[in-house]
Amino acid sequence: MAVGIFDSGLGGLTVLDACQKRLPEVPFVYLGDNAHTPYGVRDADDIYDLTTRCTDRLFQAGCDLVILACNTASAAALRRMQEAWIPEGKRVLGVFVPLIEALTERQWGDNSPPREVAVKHVALFATPATVASRAFQRELAFRAIGVDVEAQACGGVVDAIEEGDMILAEALVRSHVAALKRKMPTPEAAILGCTHYPLVQEVFQDALGPDVAVYSQADLVAASLADYLDRYPDRRGPGEVPMFLTTGDPARVSVHATQFLRRKIDFYAA
Repeated sequence: MAVGIFDSGLGGLTVLDACQKRLPEVPFVYLGDNAHTPYGVRDADDIYDLTTRCTDRLFQAGCDLVILACNTASAAALRRMQEAWIPEGKRVLGVFVPLIEALTERQWGDNSPPREVAVKHVALFATPATVASRAFQRELAFRAIGVDVEAQACGGVVDAIEEGDMILAEALVRSHVAALKRKMPTPEAAILGCTHYPLVQEVFQDALGPDVAVYSQADLVAASLADYLDRYPDRRGPGEVPMFLTTGDPARVSVHATQFLRRKIDFYAA
């Protein structure tokens, strides 16, 4: 029974790929809002309107549970959606919490008070909108104390990846890492707070150095989703047909998606 995965573009395919490997029996419906990517430079109201529109399309496709595999949407829209928009019987989850719980070495669903953790200096690389929301810092504060977070807004990286210009993406990553290290010379850990960034994770690691633990989201989200569905099997929707949907040009998006995942992907108009 279908689970929806939403992203502003192609970055969420990293999450989808991990989820499909972890849960091969689950049909996933992926929706990329490629017509409006990137979200990271938009204001909160615009992100909210686009995210709710796309989430509703996934509900229509038979998904009762939707994963916002977009850090910007999770940061700028999820709380507002949960408070006032999500219809009864539907669930929408974000991608921050599994990452933070891995960083703080807490079990999924551990709601005990925040406590001291081993890692004290954390670099956060994310889109400008995610950085401006401070959602990562807010979620981290629920689970850990005494952690210094230095955030770096990585303008241009998502655009370069969406255009398939990995040379430019690598140059931008190295520039952003250098800017971060001027503010925090010796981070202990780095958070890749955008689902596009695993596509250039090796560049982040190389620029940061081997002593920095780099946390990416795809496998962590997949593991958390598997745990969630074990505990709430009724949250899967009635949909049975896996599909890839886009608000952009299906032919063009299919080509880029095939390059990213190194397997044939056919997108259809949302």
